Formats: sequence, structure tokens, C-alpha cells
Amino acid sequence: MTQPQPTSSIHPTNLSAQLHYRAAGNPPSTLAASAISNAFPGLEFDFRNIWRRIFEGIELHEADNYVVRAEPKHKNLEGCRLLRVAGEPVVGDLSGPRFPGGGSQPLVSTDNPDGVMMLEWSNSLAGVLDRHVNQKVRCDFTKKPSANPVGIPQDPAELQTVELTVRPVFATSKAVNERLAVIDEQLVRPGDLTSSLCSPWQNDYRECACYYWAASRPDFVNVDVDEQGLSVGNNWLAVHREPKEYVLDRGADTRLLTYDDLFQEWQQQLRFVVGGQDYPDTTDEVVR
Repeated sequence: MTQPQPTSSIHPTNLSAQLHYRAAGNPPSTLAASAISNAFPGLEFDFRNIWRRIFEGIELHEADNYVVRAEPKHKNLEGCRLLRVAGEPVVGDLSGPRFPGGGSQPLVSTDNPDGVMMLEWSNSLAGVLDRHVNQKVRCDFTKKPSANPVGIPQDPAELQTVELTVRPVFATSKAVNERLAVIDEQLVRPGDLTSSLCSPWQNDYRECACYYWAASRPDFVNVDVDEQGLSVGNNWLAVHREPKEYVLDRGADTRLLTYDDLFQEWQQQLRFVVGGQDYPDTTDEVVR
């Protein structure tokens, strides 16, 4: 009986395998899964920008259901809000307690009287991409431009509906007619993935206060355990390392580096952190 010969190699043809493959010599940071955990705005790229041109003829805000720009034939959609795609809503109701221990209730406000929020694109459009790439789908928009969030009206007369073609996320090889693990150039133009980042980039370090950027920069450093078993350490942006304490970032605390410090002297002000400790840690003052 002839034994089957083992194959010499495996050639993955599905996109998931290609996206998870790390070529020899490439560091882990080259994988999509290693990108910054917070996409808003992010220190390397803002992946949400792939959704801006997902529908032919219009450009959406990367983090909102607001139509930023439209081609001449869809000019009436500018400033309006996308509410449904292929029958599926892209907004949801907001509810929850208004105070600690309170019961759940609609969360409405002056700027959001309908109490709704846009659903994150990669979730709300996942099914659309699975079933309708390169096809026209029914898209429901608000009848008029709206600067504030809007819920889905019960009366169809308050909507305007158009059919738009869904662009593919991944490019297709013309040679073998297979999808590639490369973003389609019609979807993302040069500079798009970084267009929504902070400018100057140092702004990212202070923009969202503490905890938010723990994935991309140090936060609680030089941590020790005191006699009571409590942790003590420094905020990475603290001007002084003594006394050792964590200073909450409230935006205007003089014990922390300011925006101007980061814009003008980031090379001198920011410390490298190795193994959770300042390196080198030789002075109480930030080197100027």
C-alpha cells in the first residue's frame, strides 16, 4: 500500500491566515493584532478610517454616522446621518443609571434628545460586508442635515433612502483573482490612516487623561509596595519623582508635564521606562 506523501508546505488562501502570518525577521509589531488597543486616536494609525469610504458616493466620519462629503449626485446627503443599512440599524438607544445605584433609564440630553448613539462601524457593518460587497444596498438617512445624534423615526416620510454600493475592504489580485491581505486603495487613500491622529502627535500623551493610553505609553511607573501592602509609584508625566505618588491627570496640575512641555521639549522631558522603572533613574528632577 502506497503511503501518501506529506506536502512540503501549506499555502494559506484565506485572509485570516494571511493577516496572522508573521514573516521571518519581522517583529511582532508588524502584525495587525499588535496595533494599539485604543483606536481613538491612536499613536500609529487610526484603523477606523477604512470605514469613511465604505459606500461609493459618500464619505462618512470615521467615528460617527455623519456624512462629511458626498459626490454631486448625492450632495443632498451631506450633513445628514446614516441610520440603517440593508435594514439593519447603525444607531442604538442609550440607557443606564444617571447616578450610582440608580435604575436604568433612557439617557437623553439637550444635545441628544433621542438618547441614541452610533454603533461602532466594525460591528454594525460586519454583516453588510459579509453579504453585500460590490452590491448595492438600501441606506436610510435623516431627511435633513443634523449636527446632533438622531434616532430612527417611525414615519418613513422623515427618511431619505438611496441605494449605495458597498466597497470591499481587501484588494483583489488581478493575476489570480483572489482577495489579498491588503486594504483596497479605493477605500483608503494615501494619508487616510493617520489623518485623524493628534497634531502635533505629542498631544496624544495628555489628551485623554490617565489610564486611557496604558497600551501605548507608560502610566504608573517606579511602583513599589509599602509597609501596608499598598502600591506607590509615579505618574509617568510627573515633573518630580519625589515624593513618590501617583498624580491624577486633571489637565492643569502643575505637578505634571504640560502640553507646552511635550510640544517643545519632549526629547528632554520624556523618560524611557525599562521593566517598569525609569531609565536611568538618577535624579529627582526631569532632565532639562
